[in-house]
Amino acid sequence: MVYVLIMAGGIGSRFWPQSRITKPKQFLSFFDNTSLFQGTVQRVSSFIPPERIIVSTNTDYVGVVKEQMPDIPYENIIGEPVAKNTAPCIAFATALIHHRDPDATMIVLPSDHFIRDEDSFIKDLESCIKGTDDVNKRLLTIGITPTRPDTGYGYIQCNDQEKITIDGKQAFPVKTFAEKPDMQTAIKFLQSGDFLWNSGMFIWKTSTILNEIEQHLPVLFHQVSIFSDNLKANDGNISPEILESAYHSCFPVSIDYGIMEKSENVVVLPSQFDWSDLGSWMAIYDIKRDHSDENGHILEANETLSVNSENCYVKSDGKKLIALVGLQSIGVIETDDALLICNLEKSQDVKEIGKLLEKSNREKYL
Repeated sequence: MVYVLIMAGGIGSRFWPQSRITKPKQFLSFFDNTSLFQGTVQRVSSFIPPERIIVSTNTDYVGVVKEQMPDIPYENIIGEPVAKNTAPCIAFATALIHHRDPDATMIVLPSDHFIRDEDSFIKDLESCIKGTDDVNKRLLTIGITPTRPDTGYGYIQCNDQEKITIDGKQAFPVKTFAEKPDMQTAIKFLQSGDFLWNSGMFIWKTSTILNEIEQHLPVLFHQVSIFSDNLKANDGNISPEILESAYHSCFPVSIDYGIMEKSENVVVLPSQFDWSDLGSWMAIYDIKRDHSDENGHILEANETLSVNSENCYVKSDGKKLIALVGLQSIGVIETDDALLICNLEKSQDVKEIGKLLEKSNREKYL
């Protein structure tokens, strides 16, 4: 059977001041009344029932997960006691799924992405699911065909000398993974034609990824084995004490660095659907740009005025009149207790505000 793991444990620091520790980015609504997390669940609900959807999140957010998606069984929500990046998150969820079904195929999805063409997304997932059987012991990932040079995304380089057919679609072995590049490098990636955006979405057999973890991350695998043994001893129920002990004994490492960059069995399926990992306020503005006014503004506020200003994004639930004068590509984000004014082109740097707040002992704004 096919299971889905939705990773929902991040804090969304680039979306301060709206995203806070108490309710981070993935549980907020940016485009309608549906949170990003709810949208992620709904996208796969057409072919995966709630009892086969696993959510891994921080222990502080277990209640939010249950409130936003009450159909997901409580025993399917893994409360991470401490953030240790994506490899431990995926590893322990894999152990849970593998305990329930040793022959399971597993889809791993971030909880905070935007996907416009959901039908194409589902078709590509279904092709990858078939590929876990057609392509022996492979780790499949979806790569997004880039439409522009972008410094906000990681990249995947295809080995285009070796083609693999998955469900009638062309896929490629992965040659290299590349971190977020500078603009000059991103332009070279685009011109080369063999680089894709790294979507962070994975499809594999649970047995396959567990073997890769054992090979490349033996310390993590040891903790996963302890967790698995405890599942067997407790009829598949998660022991919070065992999980906490296991997490605290793990090193923080991403699945990309820990497994994908080291494995020789990674295959990428190029996809065309409209996708964004929503890494900044600029990304929100870009998605909403089609609905901008005559000045290129996206204005989500009670009252606004604009004088000699263009391409700004204003978001406020307050009652103040907000006036823009002589501004280009500026973001104005207001909450009850904080106001962010930023250059949208530099809005990825908003995460630095959190570090300054911690350093200056103003955690109440986090």
